[in-house]
Amino acid sequence: MDFLGKLGIKHPIIQAPMAGISTPEFVAAASEAGALGSIGAGYLSANDTRDFIRDVKKRTSQPFAVNLFVPEHTEYSEETIQEAYEALQPIGKELGMSKWNAPISKSEFDEQVQVVIEETVKVCSFTFGLPDESTVKRLKENNVFLIGTATTKEEAELAEEIGMDAVVLQGSEAGGHRGSFLGELRLISLDELMKEVLSSVGIPVIAAGGIANKKRKEFLLSLGAEAVQIGTMLIAADESGAHEMYKDAVISAEEGCTEFTTAISGKTARGIGNRLMNELKGKSIAPYPYQNDLTKAVRKTAQEKGNPEYMSLWAGESVHLSRRGTVEEIIKTLL
Repeated sequence: MDFLGKLGIKHPIIQAPMAGISTPEFVAAASEAGALGSIGAGYLSANDTRDFIRDVKKRTSQPFAVNLFVPEHTEYSEETIQEAYEALQPIGKELGMSKWNAPISKSEFDEQVQVVIEETVKVCSFTFGLPDESTVKRLKENNVFLIGTATTKEEAELAEEIGMDAVVLQGSEAGGHRGSFLGELRLISLDELMKEVLSSVGIPVIAAGGIANKKRKEFLLSLGAEAVQIGTMLIAADESGAHEMYKDAVISAEEGCTEFTTAISGKTARGIGNRLMNELKGKSIAPYPYQNDLTKAVRKTAQEKGNPEYMSLWAGESVHLSRRGTVEEIIKTLL
């Protein structure tokens, strides 16, 4: 059976699993359009993951994926967290915030894996690392198709070695968080990454990063990708869970407006440049996921007060090519 047949999809297109943006309606719309819809479950609890899956199932009978964040055990000191918290205080003051609580988040990865199995989800993808061998074995015994995420040849090779059925290659053009998990962070363009990986792994490759039109999609498929993964071009879709200010920022974005930052979550990510990024340059940043926990209240307050300068506006290099419309209408522009 070919790659599309294994996934049960019509088109070689995967909707990127964007946490907070991929609502049940959004995921179902992507699947109904013949692509593979993806639930961004990285920040969800196990119970919320189950509810989300069931909501999507009510909206479509087509296959969809669940994306999980592989937990990272990052060492931190109370002093580091306090310094990062203090660095945020001038921003908080500008937004009218008093001191706020920032409870440290806890991963429910193992419980989420069990939910994926119990809810008979057909496809599960992973970001920020790879699951251990026992988790891979459990999922495969339950006929779950597994997709890893890699930003280097070495990460892609490791994904194949541990038993992933396919791997997403995330080029440096991609918006949102880098999926890097091995060695020092390297920013490799998608074309270069494709050439490096296609000659070294035997599993299907999915191209991701800066894909916003049919010509680019077709070129990547001609290089040897089995499918493309699209995220930024769907942010402003009608079914997207992105705040209207975020959608407006994407639609009005100019070429070259994105940059990398660790200020928002502690992990390198690409987004539309704003004051939140700029004012934390050179300041103390807590490691991921603790910085993400610290800035969560700031970003929520900024959204409530209509101030996109202090929100996270994740977007890829081709954000200036984004358009409005339904998920189906936007996906059709790639066909």
